[in-house]
Amino acid sequence: MKELKKEDRVTGSEILLRMLLLEGVECVFGYPGGAVLYIYDAMHDNPDFRHLLTRHEQGAIHAADGYARSTGKIGVCLATSGPGATNLVTGIATAHMDSVPLVIVTGNVPSDLIGTDSFQEADIVGITQPITKHNFFVRRVEDLARTIREAFQIAGTGRKGPVLIDIPKDVSAALTTFVYPERLRLRKITPSEPADELSTQMVRLIEAIRASERPVLLAGGGVVYSEAADELDEFVRVTGIPVVTTLLGLGGYSSESELWLGMGGMHGAYAANEALIQCDLLISVGARFDDRVTMRLDGFAPNALIAHIDIDAAEIGKLVPTVLALRGDAKEILADLNRRIGSELHRTADVRDWIDLLLRYKREIPLSYEHSASVLKPQYVIEMISRTTAGEAIVTTDVGQHQMWTAQFYRFKRPRSLITSGGLGTMGFGFPSAIGAQIGNPDRIVVSINGDGGMQMCAQELAVCAINRIPVKIVVLNNGTLGMIKQWQELIYERRYSHIDLDGSPDFVKLAEAYGVAAGRATSNEEAESEWQKALAEPGPYLIDFVVSRDELVYPMVPQGAKLQDMILGRECP
Repeated sequence: MKELKKEDRVTGSEILLRMLLLEGVECVFGYPGGAVLYIYDAMHDNPDFRHLLTRHEQGAIHAADGYARSTGKIGVCLATSGPGATNLVTGIATAHMDSVPLVIVTGNVPSDLIGTDSFQEADIVGITQPITKHNFFVRRVEDLARTIREAFQIAGTGRKGPVLIDIPKDVSAALTTFVYPERLRLRKITPSEPADELSTQMVRLIEAIRASERPVLLAGGGVVYSEAADELDEFVRVTGIPVVTTLLGLGGYSSESELWLGMGGMHGAYAANEALIQCDLLISVGARFDDRVTMRLDGFAPNALIAHIDIDAAEIGKLVPTVLALRGDAKEILADLNRRIGSELHRTADVRDWIDLLLRYKREIPLSYEHSASVLKPQYVIEMISRTTAGEAIVTTDVGQHQMWTAQFYRFKRPRSLITSGGLGTMGFGFPSAIGAQIGNPDRIVVSINGDGGMQMCAQELAVCAINRIPVKIVVLNNGTLGMIKQWQELIYERRYSHIDLDGSPDFVKLAEAYGVAAGRATSNEEAESEWQKALAEPGPYLIDFVVSRDELVYPMVPQGAKLQDMILGRECP
């Protein structure tokens, strides 16, 4: 990066690029347009700055999201004004719902045209206020460097989230002296309760654990985001409390542990849901009690004392009656609890019968499906991918049946291995997020698992993989239908199938090859194994069209509006 003299004057665009580099940004995902041309001009012949040109702004923000989730760093994307900015909205909402740290830079029309309905003008600050942690409209070039630094601090501290910076075109062109903002105007963020109150709550929690006969721990995405997996593992080792994970919590506690009961909720494992139903103490760590986990609230942990560890005070007590509230960073609180407990927890209650019961559920009523030698089952494909990658790959998913089968049958061993849209449930997320994950983790296998519906929403990003030789392994579980919608219409709407047929979809192999991506197809177990080995051996990207059973359903399932106790095991379960 070129050294500047005190008297050197630079443009707002050059300040933006310099600040992004000083913040440690490795790659910006974006798409140019008129309002950001000064910014793109500043990138020209800049050897320090890496920009990845996607084929749609939604691909750019999902890629930035996948980068952030898989690395723990802040993802950055860039788009122009008007439609460029509004094309980011779904991705911003996706990141906001799942607390993903992003800095989104948008251009806007020149300042003197703001509010005149000029060409490609949109009030992106107003549009995104409900779905950002904070947003900025930069009126003066002198404020730009400080604004960028504040944006990164806001996005990456406390409960993380997306922050938007909107820069009018004239501000990106204006000249000023670059001054690095050593001091910021932000108030100090204190995401913890006062020390005395937190200490009191910890003492009460430890006493509750000692007295509990049926304790369970619910591990959410906060365990992953706070890098608290080691502390959680130690806490479970000392207390012996079994663990249920949410969808975003998968990988936060190893699936190899005997005390891991699986994912809970709508499509959760039987043992996991029974633990949530029957427990007398529920300790939630970084989970927000989403309705897909709790289902009807009057059936969720009905006889349990609930303790909630969360960085966001707004989540504690929002949905379930919380007796013990421990507000703060999950990593710090678990570390403190581990220090207080020491090497052994002296119990006043016996939990052996409880553990034996849950392990019997886990053993006797596991997740299962009806195997077939003639029809390729989607669960078989997921199990094959898990087996051949030893649970060590980064796996991204789109949304639908394949997402739930991945959560059920892939055995995640470490955090930041599952990249999926949880709260918003965004179709089109899976494939571009894998591109970002691979950029951030060049030495790991990245597998993108998609349905044939979601794959078509951002399939144009195949070009990005081909041109840049991004070695994502792209899985399409092709059942010719909108599978999860079909499942609901079958089970809840009395088989009144309405607008779910995806006949007329492209030949995914030919589509991939047209973009320059190697591809193959599998229709049987043997072909699946063979094609998958080709994909693993391919140094670049590889797409496999797995033609799977159209009629397969995700079980277990709790119908929306029902209680966890109303779980349907289905024909695939014993």
